[in-house]
Amino acid sequence: MTLPEPNAASVALLREGRVLLIRRARSPFLGDWTLPGGRREAGEAIETCAIREVAEEIGVNIRDVVPVMRMPVGEGGRYSLQVFATETFSGEIVLSDEVSDYAWLTRREIAPRPITPRLMEVLDLAFSAIEPAHSAG
Repeated sequence: MTLPEPNAASVALLREGRVLLIRRARSPFLGDWTLPGGRREAGEAIETCAIREVAEEIGVNIRDVVPVMRMPVGEGGRYSLQVFATETFSGEIVLSDEVSDYAWLTRREIAPRPITPRLMEVLDLAFSAIEPAHSAG
């Protein structure tokens, strides 16, 4: 199945075996833990969308994003979500009103929390995409 051009992006920020997850303060997925991200604006490159959305939601500047996967999200696959991963970011976390909380978590620490669909699959791919590049350096 070929997915349409992505119209949303999210980013796995990885650090020392942990990922930064946010808790959604709005629908859809109100109260669920997930990756920061959001909708693409008209004419915007998907990488630019990812960088902008992370900055807007949590106040962090990211660089060197690596594509991880694309997947349908929402009712009837309304969104085609491009997921990225990075270990390159700077700035202090400042939450927008779209986010009620955040945490740096290992995969094991995520288990008891309510999460968005397919998040564990996405994280497995994100860690795999970054770890080989990290160990090669």
